[in-house]
Amino acid sequence: MVLSAAGHVAETPSDLVGWADGQTCSLVLLTLAGDSEWRLLARLHDAHPMLPLIALMDAGSVEQGVLAVRAGARSVLPRSTAGDTLQRTVAATMDGQAVLPADVVARLAATVSTGSLHVTPPDRISWLRQLASGMTVAQLADRVGYSERAMFRLLAAMYADIGARNRVEAIMLARDKGWI
Repeated sequence: MVLSAAGHVAETPSDLVGWADGQTCSLVLLTLAGDSEWRLLARLHDAHPMLPLIALMDAGSVEQGVLAVRAGARSVLPRSTAGDTLQRTVAATMDGQAVLPADVVARLAATVSTGSLHVTPPDRISWLRQLASGMTVAQLADRVGYSERAMFRLLAAMYADIGARNRVEAIMLARDKGWI
């Protein structure tokens, strides 16, 4: 309602990922209230990694805000945000800026690891999905911009992180957890 009053066209598509496929200039405002919305965020990020997305979340949830950014949200706001703040955030996000609560920025800055390859959980899930669909490590490496050798190292580290010994175990574990 607030965005429509400011001249924005607000839609509520039933298939958000499909809707985003046909858009050239759009922004997604997504309330992250449950597991299905988090999975939708991961799917949107997989399909449209550059899509401007604002995640609305429960206030005071710093860890959730960090996870939302790592999952592909460009901006994060509490669900109780006032209309004028929402309008300014939409404008800034569409302009390529990020709007984040200061405590989320502080947590993100505190967890930055320099000199190492850091892979976010949504990227890992995306990789597992692609491997499960039959993609080779060489194809995955080419798609995500790593050398094949680096991709093998990243995958081996990911398998160890999730408690799997190899690709098959990792895919089975991901399937059992509902990640893929």
